[in-house]
Parts: sequence; C-alpha cells; structure tokens
Amino acid sequence: MWRRRSRWAARRARGLARARSRSDSGMTTAEYAVGTLGACALAAGLYKVVTSATVMGALTDVLERALHAT
Repeated sequence: MWRRRSRWAARRARGLARARSRSDSGMTTAEYAVGTLGACALAAGLYKVVTSATVMGALTDVLERALHAT
C-alpha cells in the first residue's frame, strides 16, 4: 500500500511540474512583441516632434549660433 501512494505522489509531482512548465509557453515572445511595439511607438512620437517646424527652427538656430561663435 505504501508503494502505491509513493508512485501516485511521484506521478502527481511530475504532472504538476509539466503543467507549470507549459503554462508560460510563448510568454517571452509576447513580451518581446509588446516591448518592440512600445519602442516603435516611442520612436514614431520622437520623430514627429523632432521633425516639427518649431523644433527644426530651434535646432537650426542653436547650430548657427554655435558655428558663428567667436
């Protein structure tokens, strides 16, 4: 009887370990996809800001003053 219980416990432990290992399958891929999407959205926003007329004018003024400084 004791052997039956130990076999059952071993099977249950293996089953739980398998279930735990399967529960996160594909999770890292989803995390990379969300991170990549976030980085692309941030880059698009920064590009939009930097290429606006106001920021381009300010950058041009700063560069002209730096080049013509004595």
